[in-house]
Amino acid sequence: MKRFNIAMTGFGAVGAALAALLLERRDHYRDRHGLDVRLTGVLRAQGAAIDAEGLPAQPATFAPAPDFPAFLAAARADALIEASPSDIRTGGPALAYIRTALERGLHVIAVSKGALVREGVALRDLAASRGVALAVSGAAAAALPTVDVIRHALAGARVLRIEGILNATTNHLLSAMMARDISLEAALIEAQAAGIAEADPSLDIDGWDTAAKLLIMALFGLDARLSIDDMAVTGIRHVDQAQVRHWRAAGLVPKLIGHARRDGDMWRAGVTLQALPGDDPFARVQGSEKAIRVETDDLGTLMVSGGGSAPRATAAAALKDLEHILRERQA
Repeated sequence: MKRFNIAMTGFGAVGAALAALLLERRDHYRDRHGLDVRLTGVLRAQGAAIDAEGLPAQPATFAPAPDFPAFLAAARADALIEASPSDIRTGGPALAYIRTALERGLHVIAVSKGALVREGVALRDLAASRGVALAVSGAAAAALPTVDVIRHALAGARVLRIEGILNATTNHLLSAMMARDISLEAALIEAQAAGIAEADPSLDIDGWDTAAKLLIMALFGLDARLSIDDMAVTGIRHVDQAQVRHWRAAGLVPKLIGHARRDGDMWRAGVTLQALPGDDPFARVQGSEKAIRVETDDLGTLMVSGGGSAPRATAAAALKDLEHILRERQA
């Protein structure tokens, strides 16, 4: 049976979940795609684990890492899953990892957002020039299908506008504040204790995680040429209990919404905190749920909500991309 080897960069909670799911699904890949899929290399800050015959879900040892091209060669990789920490300001090491893998003709499944935010157009064009996939489901709202909906479910339609509740943390915080009349600080402490919010939640509560996901949806779902620097971004850091009580008395529900609309051949995008009437479908998206709403010319308006945000759900979203890649190989 033909082998299909996967190298991975990053081995945090999502990376560990990816490794576990890959091994759990090996029989599925054999039966469905006729391929022996193996994880053959893991690179993280503490070093690298490489075995061209296949690694366990939890590699026992990490040795000093070779340079990245040598790592890919030693792993005999056919694809790279990039799951290192996101750095949306510079792209971080992930930018070099993705670019190198694409240049070598490897398929890339991106989970971290930074490289896609900083150089998404260039990376998208590079993948196309090499005839390989650059798949981004895990980076664009995890288990909530976004790019897939735009590219496949709405194929042939002209998308006019996209809106989304794309950050589970901020939606959870706003829901808690509205339901229980607590401050943002109190809601955040509880969310951090429950593992819902990061130790440093700045990217979430200041709106930049939402902006990054919206940008990835636009770049890879709509082939837009858009920069995060073009986006006006507002978060929820300024929300206080007086505002919450005002919204509740007025029958309004606050939501942090990423939005992009077509303007001729251009796209205008941003992130705003909106107070919605209670009968708006977005107002019913509560807790850690997410949602997107897409307006088209001929297919009307479509809304999708739900999807998990835990590491295993993000890993499953990335492996959905792997399914598409393996299916294309068979075509």
